[in-house]
Amino acid sequence: MQRRTLLAAPALLLPLAARAQGTYPDRPIRFVIPWTPGGTNDIVGRVVSDSMSRRLGQTMVIENRGGAGGALGAEAVAKAAPDGYTVLLSGSGSLTINQLVRRGQLPYDPATALTAIGMMGLAPNVLVVHPSVRATTMQELQALARASRTPLTYGSSGVGSTSHATGAMIAQALGVEMQHVPYRGSAPAVNDVIAGRLDMMSNAAAPMLPHIRAGTVRAIAIAGHARAPTTPEVPTMAEQGFPQIEAATWYAMHTTGGTPPDRVARLHAALNQTLAEPDVKRVLADVGLNVEPSESPAAFARYCEEDTRRWEPVIRAVGVTTD
Repeated sequence: MQRRTLLAAPALLLPLAARAQGTYPDRPIRFVIPWTPGGTNDIVGRVVSDSMSRRLGQTMVIENRGGAGGALGAEAVAKAAPDGYTVLLSGSGSLTINQLVRRGQLPYDPATALTAIGMMGLAPNVLVVHPSVRATTMQELQALARASRTPLTYGSSGVGSTSHATGAMIAQALGVEMQHVPYRGSAPAVNDVIAGRLDMMSNAAAPMLPHIRAGTVRAIAIAGHARAPTTPEVPTMAEQGFPQIEAATWYAMHTTGGTPPDRVARLHAALNQTLAEPDVKRVLADVGLNVEPSESPAAFARYCEEDTRRWEPVIRAVGVTTD
């Protein structure tokens, strides 16, 4: 009897040990959105985090931390404990373009300080102008910019953002000078286009769609390889003679570098399950996002490396800087 008790004791202790270690996640997860509320990143982040919270059994607590083209929010995640309890809504602007623009200036190393979880999707940028701008096509915009006594202005969600790089790319392709006006997020920039304080802006479609439909801004072109389902009437840049202008904003998820692979895998699985939900897919499609989940965190990490190589010559050619 005593021998059986001794043999059974370790087995009885195993559940206690498992409970002591905890099952990830066993507390809320901090979800950093590196932009101000109201923009595309905020919309996408809130839709995805709501569903992921249910799947993980823990709340993903959103923290909007805008500034420096997304670098301030990325830094908060990069310097957090590598335990999977701090997650970043990453993107082509805050991650890829920003590190190229601010090369050597970031207070963290993007290559090692962040770990890829997975892709959410892609959204081609749309160029919109205030209705007072006398242009309905790229050719008319080019002629207007060339004839203007002062440079036309374009807003962006921050220095080093996708909207900044795309605006500079447009100016270069048109062969004109344009004045860049950076903001702390896309929402305030869109508001100033609507108010007529800016001439134009290129950005992912989500914050633009209600205003395009209401006529408070005019969509000129899609910077993608195909027309967007949300705005099928708007032609692409290539259709208007400017195939070199192609820019899509991607949305994804990273966590702190050094986070245990099993926790990264748990987050990746919850993300992909979320992206497969019909209601989530519908909402993301409504804001212009083409859902494209990653096969694995490693596959998404390779995508990030490829995206950096693709944008590097573009940033160098258009001369986007933090000055």
